[in-house]
Amino acid sequence: MEIPQFNPPFPSPPPQKAKRFSAVMILALLLVGLVAGGLIGYAVTYSDFNQKLNNLQAQIDFSQSAGNGSQQTFLFNDNTSLSGLYQQVKSSVVVIQDLVPEQSFFGRAYSLQQGSGFITQVNNQLVIVTNNHVVEGAVNETVTFADGDAYPAKVLGSDAQSDLAVLSITPLPSGLTPLTLASSDTLQVGEPVVAVGSPYGLSGTLTTGVISATGRTITEDSSTNQNGQTIADIIQTSTAINPGNSGGPLLTYGGEVIGITTAGITNSQGLGFAIPSDTIKREIVSLVNSGSYTQHPSINAQGTDMNYQIAQAMSTTVTYGWLVEQVSANNGLKAGSTQTSILGSTVIIGGDIITAINNTRITNTDDLLSYLEQHALPGQTVNFTVVRSGQTQTVAVTIGKA
Repeated sequence: MEIPQFNPPFPSPPPQKAKRFSAVMILALLLVGLVAGGLIGYAVTYSDFNQKLNNLQAQIDFSQSAGNGSQQTFLFNDNTSLSGLYQQVKSSVVVIQDLVPEQSFFGRAYSLQQGSGFITQVNNQLVIVTNNHVVEGAVNETVTFADGDAYPAKVLGSDAQSDLAVLSITPLPSGLTPLTLASSDTLQVGEPVVAVGSPYGLSGTLTTGVISATGRTITEDSSTNQNGQTIADIIQTSTAINPGNSGGPLLTYGGEVIGITTAGITNSQGLGFAIPSDTIKREIVSLVNSGSYTQHPSINAQGTDMNYQIAQAMSTTVTYGWLVEQVSANNGLKAGSTQTSILGSTVIIGGDIITAINNTRITNTDDLLSYLEQHALPGQTVNFTVVRSGQTQTVAVTIGKA
């Protein structure tokens, strides 16, 4: 008997082809997703880039000047042009050269010394301000302006304790524009500054940076003091300061002087320092009129910064302030009484810990010396907050002369 064959009206597709079709569909969907994601990402990135570009263009503007050549003007922050600022101040910044006598095997000889300076005005008199170490112990000072004109100069006054000196030229050339001394009291860390001077003899050099710190205490090399001169209340800046920059102005973007750069600092690689303009303003009249400044304050004491280890040795919880170790005058402060070794150094403990002056917190040596330099004069009586024998109390301290 023959068995009948059953043939379906529509043959079923092979299973392998169905799988292949599903894979193609998945790949297609993935491709569409990738393209769509790419387009969305591009749109977002382009929008972000456009925003950043607009912000950048708001800060930096490039303008082409008319004529045969072209000039680019860089505008920073409040539309400040650094090239315009340089043109504004360059004629007021000078190169100072002098000769330093030295003894050699062949007898007396002279070496050339160079620094910078700037023109300012005091009591309607135009003078040149520079660093003391630029002219200290030197002879035959000369001043050269940006146009190349040079003149003999005379030192009117100097102060090694602030590294300041004031020079004059007789007769003064015509058309000099004095730079304005602004107040350095309100300087904030992060503010942009500009230095103009003659590093390594390269006159007319401009460098930029920011205020890195204020109220520093530094030790400066001195030809008359092998141990160096301690100078309080100093500005620290990221602006490049090199030999030859000494005495040049540290400027705001408005062209006002907020400091005088100094490069004679021991172990200061990568750091820039400047004498604040408030120090110049405080001393310049005395330097011009009397040739010196003699009102630097002192508490006639030696001491060290407090830290955790010293606090433990003194059984106190006060880990900041300035520990009085020795006192050389009867001024109201109490000296230490016991020598001990802390972290490899000998410290005299048991004396007053100065934590504030006139309710201003004193954290360390920088705070102490900066406050005294800014707010105290010899002969004054000032209220100090001290920790004495574990008790916090107010002591009237007589300020001496440094």
